[in-house]
Amino acid sequence: MFNAIKGILVDRTFDAVRVETVGIEWDIAVPATMVDEFGPIGSETKAFVHLQHREDIMKLFGFPTEHDRSHFLELIRVDGIGPKQALRIMSGIRSDALAEAIETEDIAALERVPGVGKKTAQKIILALKGRLALSAGAGKDGSGADADVIAALVDMGFDRKAVERAVKTAAKTGVPDERELFRVALMSLTGGS
Repeated sequence: MFNAIKGILVDRTFDAVRVETVGIEWDIAVPATMVDEFGPIGSETKAFVHLQHREDIMKLFGFPTEHDRSHFLELIRVDGIGPKQALRIMSGIRSDALAEAIETEDIAALERVPGVGKKTAQKIILALKGRLALSAGAGKDGSGADADVIAALVDMGFDRKAVERAVKTAAKTGVPDERELFRVALMSLTGGS
């Protein structure tokens, strides 16, 4: 439905930004650690969003990059973690630090996040190990071509580690764009030439 909202940043709080687009002002909940990444008030900004829609609530959650949003979406797939708790987790630990803690099974790092106890930390690690691996091309500019290609190939059913190796190898050959990167990595995974 929505992928991103682009407009003028008109206000921000410690955990939300307000973005105006063609006369509509969107109130978007964001991780506290990422508020500054949307730029100064009055500048053009872009938020990659997720819409929570229930019978009693409609709420937008926003992130400065697709990479950050993908981590949020993975967190809310963990049994017992909803959008509000996922946002609190991402307000307590940066996306890349979260991925590293999960990959290294660093329960102590996750327990330092407010609201995450040992059982929740273990549940997050069990559910997400291997799913949030850091990708070399996931830059803070939101382009993250490598991350997008990796996500697309994993969604097609390929093993994440194999996909990451194939994408990394393909990227080293200097492919010109994301589409070609996808094609070369896919050929590698399927044994094509």
